[in-house]
Amino acid sequence: MQFNLFTAIFLVATFAYVIIMIWLNIRQAKAVQNSFAKVPDEFTEKITLKQHQKAANYTRAKLKISNLEIVFSTLVLLGWTLGGGLEWLDGFWRSVTPDTLYIGVGFIISLLLIGTVIDLPFSLYRTFVLEAKFGFNKTTIRTVIGDMAKGFVLMMVVGLPLLYAILYLMNEMGQYWWLTVWLVLTGFSLLILWLYPTFIAPLFNKFNPLENQTLKTKIDDLLKRTGFKSDGVFVMDGSKRSSHGNAYFTGIGKNKRIVFFDTLLKGMEEQEVEAILAHELGHFHHKHIRKQMVISFLITLLGLALLGYLITQTWFFHGLGISQMSNYTALVLFSLAMPSFSFFITPISSLFSRKYEFEADAFAAKHTNADDLVSSLVKLYRDNASTLTPDRLYSAFHDSHPSASIRINHLREITQ
Repeated sequence: MQFNLFTAIFLVATFAYVIIMIWLNIRQAKAVQNSFAKVPDEFTEKITLKQHQKAANYTRAKLKISNLEIVFSTLVLLGWTLGGGLEWLDGFWRSVTPDTLYIGVGFIISLLLIGTVIDLPFSLYRTFVLEAKFGFNKTTIRTVIGDMAKGFVLMMVVGLPLLYAILYLMNEMGQYWWLTVWLVLTGFSLLILWLYPTFIAPLFNKFNPLENQTLKTKIDDLLKRTGFKSDGVFVMDGSKRSSHGNAYFTGIGKNKRIVFFDTLLKGMEEQEVEAILAHELGHFHHKHIRKQMVISFLITLLGLALLGYLITQTWFFHGLGISQMSNYTALVLFSLAMPSFSFFITPISSLFSRKYEFEADAFAAKHTNADDLVSSLVKLYRDNASTLTPDRLYSAFHDSHPSASIRINHLREITQ
């Protein structure tokens, strides 16, 4: 292997990522610890000290496993690239078949499967140790195995043909292959968004129509007032896996569904559920999902265009431990290396996401009672053991939602 200047740049970027991520985690842990003994004043009537401290302990426990994952994943990344793991795997598949397409498909699929096995201990620890310790886990080994099996079947039925199509286009479409690949990926993403509510999600959870007629009437009235049409209001058996609560709407076009976790409905008053739904509809009203999709598609296009350049550069392959240039190894190297270089734009993405949350809150406050939304948010923070006192920089970098105090104060300001 011929390491070069790009190798040094990659190492600097990777270690900068590790240092910054762990530094932010340390800041977050300190912020949580500093407020451990006292509930913030605006929450004292709704959240007890015991609940507040549970959230602090839960946050710190997640940060500890996060630090381990950051270090471990970095070692795995270096092992695959500079350590020669990808070079060995490429050599193995070249010895199996001379067909470049089959080599590429086998190379990538085996890499994904090995990665799943490597990540499995962390996943199991999070579910059966960390989440169980704080009373959130409701899943079983049988459910986990079932989910993995279904995920594997989906990958083979849906992902395998897509991967084959991408590698075929990369081989056959010449210099501007990246444009045709982008068109295929965009079309595929839209198709999956359309299929997900009725064909994919039901493979993993049960979705039953909302039975509470009083609540359903309120929801129907809200939908009429806001001009939202959906394929129905459904309750998902979220308690099958966790006691965390949530609500969302999914799908595109006419194939849209409003989904409530059963865990959320158990802890909320009807007017609070209505306020939560109004917030979700606010995202629809302001076209946030459409905007995020467009941005995602544009970023994908830029990324593929960049890959279209890198795929012809020997320094890119040699700098990351690959001696024989190929389309499939370029695709993998790009996917592995990019997070080390692109993580610094995460705060920008988080900033826009928090802006969208403020807009959705304002919409909900306009169409329902803002106090009900505040009450529902406090319950969600409490029941999900979300910290009320995040570190400012950690939150700016990681949090897609505003912190509890900022969000609730903003709601109260716009309704005065």
